[in-house]
Amino acid sequence: MEEQHKKILQRNRINLVKDLNPSNLCDALLEKGVFTQDMIDEIKSFGTRRDQARQLVRDLETRGSRAFPLFLECLVETGQHDLAKTLQNEGPAVTLQPAKPKQVVRPGLQPLPVSSPLDVNTQSKDVSHVVPLERPTTTPSPSPEKEYQRPGPPGRTRRDSIQSYKMDASPCGHCLIINNVEFDPQSGLSHRKGSNIDCDKLEKRFKALNFIVEVKTNLRQRQIRHALSALCKKDHSEYDCCVVIILSHGTEVAHNRFPGAVYGVDGQHVPVQHITNYLNGQHCPSLQSKPKLFFIQACGGDERDTGFEVSPDEAQPSICRADDQMDAIPMSSSSDSLSTSDETDARATLPTPSDILVSYSTFPGFVSWRDTESGSWFVETLDRILEENAATVDLVTMLMVVNNEVSQNSAKGLYKQMPGSFNFLRKHLYFQTQT
Repeated sequence: MEEQHKKILQRNRINLVKDLNPSNLCDALLEKGVFTQDMIDEIKSFGTRRDQARQLVRDLETRGSRAFPLFLECLVETGQHDLAKTLQNEGPAVTLQPAKPKQVVRPGLQPLPVSSPLDVNTQSKDVSHVVPLERPTTTPSPSPEKEYQRPGPPGRTRRDSIQSYKMDASPCGHCLIINNVEFDPQSGLSHRKGSNIDCDKLEKRFKALNFIVEVKTNLRQRQIRHALSALCKKDHSEYDCCVVIILSHGTEVAHNRFPGAVYGVDGQHVPVQHITNYLNGQHCPSLQSKPKLFFIQACGGDERDTGFEVSPDEAQPSICRADDQMDAIPMSSSSDSLSTSDETDARATLPTPSDILVSYSTFPGFVSWRDTESGSWFVETLDRILEENAATVDLVTMLMVVNNEVSQNSAKGLYKQMPGSFNFLRKHLYFQTQT
């Protein structure tokens, strides 16, 4: 949006929030291509009309040069003539120019290799012994238009047909950690003893991976949304990646893309799909085509997994953990009773944002276990695997190792946990590590 139009919106923000009717406006903005369905869903997720109007104006400022004239048209079409007249009179006459069709240049497709970049016979326990990378003394920063190829370690042959994300900016990007430990008594949720251990580990780990780390503690639902909105509004142009880590209680909610939700300390939840929307290519243009990583240490529901028997050949020693707690709502409450979401169930026809990876500590619908002395199973394992392997192994492969190791744990000698990821990355991702 042009700067003069942004200033008009900012000068009239109070009146817009006070008088704007988003319910009729959203469909018109969607039809004209000003907003996407993701943005409309997020606006409607805010409870009050004023909150919806406030978010609509914020999002409008992030759109293109035609957004303001189209917004005026939508105001007139929905009968909000006074607001349209006020905005129109504050600036030069707005003439809507037809959009010029863009010429789409499609690159030639190359087949992917049949085998993984790593030896498929390599056992997870041997991943830490991969020969470390030899980094050049100086690494010129490639232009954003060119694909970034990470130099491979000596003695190994990399498959060049799978590209790697550019990850050489310094700092690499922002990392936001939300650590909810002490919950309001009326929320019915217990304090998460041991979560500070997780937070400290992850703060140190991502600082070592050259991220700018910001930690926020004990946030309410509205504060979680505000922190994500502030992160969205940052200029990420000079960075290569963005990370969001949430340590909290969680629950299962209806969804159309990413399952689950995390709780604020006030007992009100934020759906994971709304969390990811803040940083997708529509809401945060400076992160377009860049990896956006979300790590969720929270329950996906209140179901406990007792596992299943395997043959002696597949059995591995189970690590029994006795002093463990769940990051779930109390068993006496149902996730439905605490859910205020009115969204529909999964629809396979909706598009999925690219360059996003959401790593869950547990399978959707199940509890996630946390040791009160050493932290959660998932974070403890993730931190160690990153420390041992980040220099030479890509993120998706490391997460598979985390899945395997956490699956060997056993709470109270009975209950199991299975982490997993919703992976929409298009390339390999290798973190920066200290030489």
